[in-house]
Amino acid sequence: MTDLPISIDIHEEGPREGFQIEPGPIPTAEKIRLIEALAETGLHHIQACSFVNPRVVPGWADAEATIAGFTPKPGVHYTALWFNGNGLERALAFRDKLHITGSISITASEAFTRKNLNRSHAENLEAMRKLTATHISHGVAVTRIGVQAAFGCNYQGDITPAQVISTLEDAFAIAQEYGQQIQRISLADTMGWAAPQRVERVVGEVRSRWPEQKIGLHLHDTRGLAVANAHAGLRMGVAQFDSTVGGLGGCPFAGQKGAAGNICTEELVLLCEEMGIHTGVDLDRLIEVGRMAEEIVGHVLPSELIHAGSLGAFRRRAA
Repeated sequence: MTDLPISIDIHEEGPREGFQIEPGPIPTAEKIRLIEALAETGLHHIQACSFVNPRVVPGWADAEATIAGFTPKPGVHYTALWFNGNGLERALAFRDKLHITGSISITASEAFTRKNLNRSHAENLEAMRKLTATHISHGVAVTRIGVQAAFGCNYQGDITPAQVISTLEDAFAIAQEYGQQIQRISLADTMGWAAPQRVERVVGEVRSRWPEQKIGLHLHDTRGLAVANAHAGLRMGVAQFDSTVGGLGGCPFAGQKGAAGNICTEELVLLCEEMGIHTGVDLDRLIEVGRMAEEIVGHVLPSELIHAGSLGAFRRRAA
C-alpha cells in the first residue's frame, strides 16, 4: 500500500461507452443533452463519442452530428475514440472542440485481440506502428498506452502480471521507435476478471517496472467488484479512473451478453468522498444526470446510487 491520493482525475466515458452498446437508436439530441449535463457536474474529462465504422458500431453513426451539436464548457476536455487513420481524420475535423492525443492500444490476451479486432498480437502491433506514424504525420502526440484484458479474459482465461509487462514492453518499443513520450498507462479490466488482490499485483508490478509513469484503471463491474477494485487501486495510489455515469455501457465483443458496464461514476465519487479523496464533482447533481441517462436509454441502469441517493443528502436531512 502507498499513500492515498489527495485527489483523483475521473475520465467520464458514459456517452461513448454507453451509446455504443444500446440496442435501440438514441436520438442525437439526447446524446448532446447528456454530454452537456455531465459537463455541469464538475467533471473535467468527458469521452463524447466513437469515430468508428457505423456498420460495426451503429450506435455511433451520428458521431459528427453529436460533436457538432454540443456546446463545450470551458475547462472541460472532450475526447473521442478511434482505431484507425480514418477515425483520426474524422476526429481532427473537430479539433476546435476535442482534446486530441494519440494512444497505443494493445491487449494482453491474444484471443481477445482476434475476437475484437480480427488480428494476431503481431498484426496488432504492426497496426499500432502504422497508427502511431499517422498520428505523428497529423501533428498528434502519442502519450498513452492502453492495455485491454489486463486482468483476465473470457476467451483466454487468467492473465498474469508477466503477460501484462510483456505486452507493455511491446507498446513502449513502438513509442520509442517513433520518438513518443508516454505519460500514462491505462490498465483495463475489459471483461470483469479483476479482484482487489489481482489489482494490487498488476499495478504493483507495472509500477515497479515503470515507476515514472502515471497509472490509470478502466474497471468493469461485470462481477460486482468494480468498487472493491477501485478501492484497491486507490490504496495503491492510483489517481486516474475511467467510469461511466449510471454504469452505462459494456464491451460488445466480450462474449458475455448483458454484462454490466464500467464502474459507475457516482459510486466512484461516493467512495472517494467517504475516504476523504477530492474529486471536484457535485455528487447530487451527478446522480440527477444518472437518472437522466436512465431515462434516455429507457431501461434500468446498474447504478445503485441513482436509485438510493447520496449519503450527503441523507445527512443534511437528518441534521
